[in-house]
Amino acid sequence: MTIAIINAKSRALLEGRLPEGIEPRWFESEEQLLELAPLAQVAWLDPVAPAVAAEFIAAADRLVWYMALSSGVDWLPLSLLAERGIQLTNGSGIHAQSVAEYAVMGMLTVAKGWREVVRAQDRHEWLAQPPGKRELLDSKVLVVGAGEIGGRIAEILRAFGADVTGVRRRPGPGDLGADDWRAELGRFDWVIAVVPSTPETQRMFAEPEFAAMKPGAVFVNFARGTVIEQDALLAAIDSGHLGGAFLDVTEPEPLPADHPLWSRENIHISMHLSGRAQDTLFERGSSRFLSNLGRFASGEPLEHLVDLAQGY
Repeated sequence: MTIAIINAKSRALLEGRLPEGIEPRWFESEEQLLELAPLAQVAWLDPVAPAVAAEFIAAADRLVWYMALSSGVDWLPLSLLAERGIQLTNGSGIHAQSVAEYAVMGMLTVAKGWREVVRAQDRHEWLAQPPGKRELLDSKVLVVGAGEIGGRIAEILRAFGADVTGVRRRPGPGDLGADDWRAELGRFDWVIAVVPSTPETQRMFAEPEFAAMKPGAVFVNFARGTVIEQDALLAAIDSGHLGGAFLDVTEPEPLPADHPLWSRENIHISMHLSGRAQDTLFERGSSRFLSNLGRFASGEPLEHLVDLAQGY
């Protein structure tokens, strides 16, 4: 029997549906989880704090496969997983629709000045003119990191009539490559970051990149706060060069109450809510876990495997 350690919050979705040969051990507290760690061969712990996950993995010396529901896995001890030969699968694609909807919502919020509309309603004030008149139609959008999430964002934006260009490691027709996009930044009205958090993407948007963007362009970040140099973004906003920013992610998180990002009228912060803004997150996660459990039990390759060397 293979022992699988699973958060009891998913029990109702999984119990009675596990393949033969899988013995579940449900945990209801961090203490119980850590007590079970030495038995674990398979683990799906979500939701659990990063520090607790790391402590569990360190103690789980029989662990063969760990599933994370998040798409980004930079919060896990990847070097330890690689050292022990533990397979890691992630939630790539599970969050695509939710994040894409947030991205489009954020762009429309900026384009239509929606913050001012909401504030006027709070004041019971009837506005005579719309505070924002930009349209997504015919706007030029660069999606840096056109994977499953970035691809879904692009698909929705094209339905609005936007002209979307993706950036990929292995570019297809119409895409830009990893070495090409910086030289093209001045063409775009919107620049959206959806790259994984890896050493290569740290501070990939800094003063030179913001300076190269089209005057009045808007920067949108659904990657990680570490992908940008926040002081450089603030400088580009304060100088008037950039027209605004919509940030689902910041550094650190939570963002301190006195951080200057909060106080800029044309910076919008959505507090890393986008991926979890869905009713079906754990249903989708359970389906993926069950599908891969079947593969695991029959010795087939797992799907959505993370390349531990690449970090995604």
